[in-house]
Amino acid sequence: SDVEKSQQYDGKNMALFEEEMDTSPMVSSLLSSLANYSNLPTGSKEHEEEENNEEGARPTKKPVKAPQLGTLMGVYLPCIQNIFGVILFLRMTWMVGIGGVFGSFIIVFMCCSTTMLTAISMSAIATNGVVPAGGSYYMISRSLGPEFGGAVGICFYLGTTFAGAMYILGCIEILLIYIVPQAAIFKLEGLEGPEAEAALLNNMRVYGTMVLSLMALVVFVGVKYVNKLALVFLACVILSIVAVYAGVIKTAIDPPVFPVCLLGNRTLVSKGYDICAKFIEIDNETITTKLWRSFCDSDSLNATCDEYFTNNNVTEIQGIPGVTSGILAENLFGNYLEKGMILEKRGFVSEADPDSSTTSTNRYVLADITSFFTLLVGIYFPSVTGIMAGSNRSGDLRDAQKSIPIGTIAAITTTSTVYMSCVVLFGACIEGVVLRDKFGEGVNGNLVIGTLAWPSPWVIVFGSFFSTCGAGLQSLTGAPRLLQAISRDGIIPFLRVSTKYICTQSVRKTSNGEPTWALLLTASICEIGIIIASLDSVAPILSMFFLMCYMFVNLACALQTLLRTPNWRPRFKFYHWALSFLGMSLCLSLMFICSWYYAIVAMGIATCIYKYIEFCGAEKEWGDGIRGISLSAARFALMRLEEGPPHTKNWRPQILVLVSMDAEQNVEQPRLLSLTNQLKAGKGLTIVGTSVHGTFLDNYNESQKADQSLRKLMETEKVKGFSQVVISSNLRDGTSHLIQVGGLGGLKHNTVMVSWPRNWKQPEYHQQFRNFIEIVRETTIASLALLVPKNISSYPSNGERFTEGHIDVWWIVHDGGMLMLLPFLLRQHKVWRKCKIRIFTVAQMDDNSIQMKKDLITFLYHLRISAEVEVVEMLDSDISAYTYEKTLIMEQRSQIIKQMHLTKNEMEREVNHRKPYIRDVKHTARRPEPVSVLSFTQSVAVSNPTQVQLIHSKITSTPTSPTSPSAPAGGAAAWTDNKDAAKGRTLAPGTSEAGKDLFNMKPNQTDVRRMHTALRLNEVITKKSKEAKLVLLNMPGPPRNRVGDENYMEFLEVLTEGLNRVLLVRGGGREVITIYS
Repeated sequence: SDVEKSQQYDGKNMALFEEEMDTSPMVSSLLSSLANYSNLPTGSKEHEEEENNEEGARPTKKPVKAPQLGTLMGVYLPCIQNIFGVILFLRMTWMVGIGGVFGSFIIVFMCCSTTMLTAISMSAIATNGVVPAGGSYYMISRSLGPEFGGAVGICFYLGTTFAGAMYILGCIEILLIYIVPQAAIFKLEGLEGPEAEAALLNNMRVYGTMVLSLMALVVFVGVKYVNKLALVFLACVILSIVAVYAGVIKTAIDPPVFPVCLLGNRTLVSKGYDICAKFIEIDNETITTKLWRSFCDSDSLNATCDEYFTNNNVTEIQGIPGVTSGILAENLFGNYLEKGMILEKRGFVSEADPDSSTTSTNRYVLADITSFFTLLVGIYFPSVTGIMAGSNRSGDLRDAQKSIPIGTIAAITTTSTVYMSCVVLFGACIEGVVLRDKFGEGVNGNLVIGTLAWPSPWVIVFGSFFSTCGAGLQSLTGAPRLLQAISRDGIIPFLRVSTKYICTQSVRKTSNGEPTWALLLTASICEIGIIIASLDSVAPILSMFFLMCYMFVNLACALQTLLRTPNWRPRFKFYHWALSFLGMSLCLSLMFICSWYYAIVAMGIATCIYKYIEFCGAEKEWGDGIRGISLSAARFALMRLEEGPPHTKNWRPQILVLVSMDAEQNVEQPRLLSLTNQLKAGKGLTIVGTSVHGTFLDNYNESQKADQSLRKLMETEKVKGFSQVVISSNLRDGTSHLIQVGGLGGLKHNTVMVSWPRNWKQPEYHQQFRNFIEIVRETTIASLALLVPKNISSYPSNGERFTEGHIDVWWIVHDGGMLMLLPFLLRQHKVWRKCKIRIFTVAQMDDNSIQMKKDLITFLYHLRISAEVEVVEMLDSDISAYTYEKTLIMEQRSQIIKQMHLTKNEMEREVNHRKPYIRDVKHTARRPEPVSVLSFTQSVAVSNPTQVQLIHSKITSTPTSPTSPSAPAGGAAAWTDNKDAAKGRTLAPGTSEAGKDLFNMKPNQTDVRRMHTALRLNEVITKKSKEAKLVLLNMPGPPRNRVGDENYMEFLEVLTEGLNRVLLVRGGGREVITIYS
């Protein structure tokens, strides 16, 4: 109550504001709520609330701990763990050997520069306000809108999922090739070429599926143990890298012994020999070695041997000559190989017959894939991903806005330094043929990077094995939660349908909070990567998705910076839009460098998701940059439109649809919007406007209700445009305001559509038709086109289809081409598509109708409009008695309507003044007034029964109208009222002519001629267009003064009588269609 409220704020110096405290809280309470803000991961509160509701027996709920992680544990180390991974241990040395130190350094520098620029952009976005958990998806979606956010979120999810597959494949490769080769289910012994490759891939598929299932089970049951083991896995990674650097230092002092056997300049597989020699001497006896037996058909020295084996010597070189050996110069440039080529050492002499085919290829170390520069980029890039690990944990950070920039940039700097130094050190320490030996076949099957490590190669083997296992578990943990975050936003319909499943907690009685169905979907997609089975094939796939994600992070930062939105105030100041654009360009370039077809597929997936969300998804307003671009572009376009009116070629109907509302604020003529939709081929502006009677303060809620009703109907009728509601004390003024101020700047309506006033002859609708005529006058003055559909309720809805029929155009006067343009636009819509256009024009007595038809056909040909053409000849004829009588009845009605507006005293004086004259009038055999006149007289009865009685005494019969249906309004140009005639018709009280008898007046000759024209046109048009689906014709202009308003309506009524659908058209005074290109 007011008393309680006053007591509540008593003594707080808030008396002036106590009435607004419900909507505007005190600053102290606002600051308190902000200070206690809990930056929890997305969904954690919901999970605990749901868990608490289900376990009602639980006496108390543990309070959620505030996030406590700092920069080192929360950002730096997770980023280090995610960036260092399988590629460093399994493919880095091979990349240096194939691409050379110089080429590999360029690849590493490009990729690291891309991630550094992306990290700068990400830091700016992450420090521009509070970023809940959700990482890159949250930042992109809130910066670029739901469409981009959903598309990039799905791409990031797919990238994370395929990263899990890549880590699992790396794990299996280490297990089967370097740790326990004998565990292979498909044995490789004795196989070579495609058979050996197929067996290896099958082993990867089988073991990969098993490991994936095991990891998914671990994540399902105990995700908290995965997070606890993360430090153990990170320790393995760091220990392995330290072992490599220690090994490099040791090579300068005492290089390790890893001999490599060469035949000529060809590298031999180590398991194919026991001693690197063709034969040895023992006790002065020459004995052939295992190598001899590999290339010859017997043990004897006289055996037939391979020609290349016979012509070349066997040489043993040191696999790791050391950092001081000068091997760097030899490894400086690349040595790209075709699949199946033998690894050869540069600078060694080899005698080989170019025409002879190579035999015993299984004894040599062969290239397993065709290598080229872009392939190396695609394989390497996943080793620099993982920079989002810190932002993904933003919900767990004590101060995310400080920790994310420092930790991420520091982690990228550290890893980039390690990668670049490794490129140089590998090239300086390891022999080129060993570097190019991907699986270490020439060094006893050792992991190549392991041969460099100190104290033992097994440090690298086991360290890399556990690090890949940990990275795989992290991917399977993060990807489902990312999908869960996207699903909870509700922007993607097919995820929204299954939100309750995706967001379901895995085990109701446990507290792991893992989204079960999302985990199953992630494992299923991950299995696709496992089935591909090749680490070198999976790596470029996830490179595409990560590059696309990073590209949009840079785009988001650049847009926000350039748009300069007031809310863009990042704490991180070391960013610039040029850096963001450079990062975006690098990402896009790397996508096509890695694999142009994968890039197209990834962009196609993102585009499909974008369009899917745009058409079917939820409309979210997140204050995103795309909306800001729209505002800036709209402002720029509006300013350009102000430079001048559009050219005729660019003219299109920009329609202001004037509708009326009933008492419940519902639209009374919904088919007006159907017709507007059917004209939408013009792709112009559409404004649906209405006026609400009252004042702004009292009727604001009604106007909002009317606006909602308009929007709902526009959505139902699929009309793309804007609604506008004005509140006015006078509906006439409200409509006038809409016509005057509708639109913005140069984007204004050029056409007004208003429905024909129904029942305008009845007295209760008298003001309605006067408002209609005022609209006609205002559009004429404003040079706006006017469309008036008559019998709007009979127009087709958007769901109807005409399978045949005609759209008839009656071209009476030239209006700038509107009559030609409108049927063309209508036929673009499916409702009217099968209707044919017929164009009629009227020829007078002195016109050459044949030549007119030829000219009209030529005109339509140049307009590129297909239509049938007919010229109708209207011969002069005498004005019939019916025309006179119809005109007289019309003018009598006008007089009665005029008298209805007199005051009661004036009406009494008028009647008393006329009584002596009326009593002497003879009853002539004149056709009486139609029934509609009686309805007018009934409204006079209350104030003056004597006058009504006199009127009834003079109306004794009803005229019969001709049987021919009425024709469309095809009136002539401007109205020219006869002033003298107008004076003769005016019955002003108190004048000398005030005593004239209402029923002895003669019809005005101008009105007779107009009535004659209307009847003749009606007769001709009805004859030709009776069965037409729609008739379009010129609408005559209104009288210049307001004396003949009722007559004007009557003329239009006569013109359109008997036609089902008529569209009266008035041009705006300018050409709207042209024959020029």
